[in-house]
Amino acid sequence: MAPLPAALLALVFAQILKVFNSFPPRFSRIIGSGGMPSSHSAFVTCLTTVIALRHGLDSDIFAITAVFALITIYDAGGVRRAVGKQANVLNRLIRELDLSRLEENKELIKEELKELIGHTPFEIIAGILLGLVIGLLSGYII
Repeated sequence: MAPLPAALLALVFAQILKVFNSFPPRFSRIIGSGGMPSSHSAFVTCLTTVIALRHGLDSDIFAITAVFALITIYDAGGVRRAVGKQANVLNRLIRELDLSRLEENKELIKEELKELIGHTPFEIIAGILLGLVIGLLSGYII
C-alpha cells in the first residue's frame, strides 16, 4: 500500500477506536481531537514506517518524515495538552464569575473552550503502536 493511503487508514482507525473508548459509545468522538489513541501519533508513525520500509532508514525522505513525526507527536502530547489544561482552568473561572456584573463581556463568553485537545503519554504510545502495526502490515502484507 502506498504511504498516504496507509497513513490515512491509521488515522481513520484511530478515530473509530475513540468512539468505543467510552460507555455508551460517543459517536461525536470520531471527528474530535484528543483521546485514546492519539490519531496524530498513529498517522505520522504509520507514514514514517511505510517510508522506512520502501526507502530505507538511511534515505532522505525517511529523515524528513521522522522529523515531521517527532514534531507532531511532541506537539500532540506537549503543547496541545497544555492548551487543553488551560482551557479547563479558563472554563472553570468563567463558570464561577458573576456574569451579571460583566454584561459588556457576555459576547466574549458564548461557549466553553474545548478541553480535550492533547494527549496523555499513554494515548501517544498507543497511537504510535497502532501506526507502527498498520504501517508494517501495509508494507509487508497489503
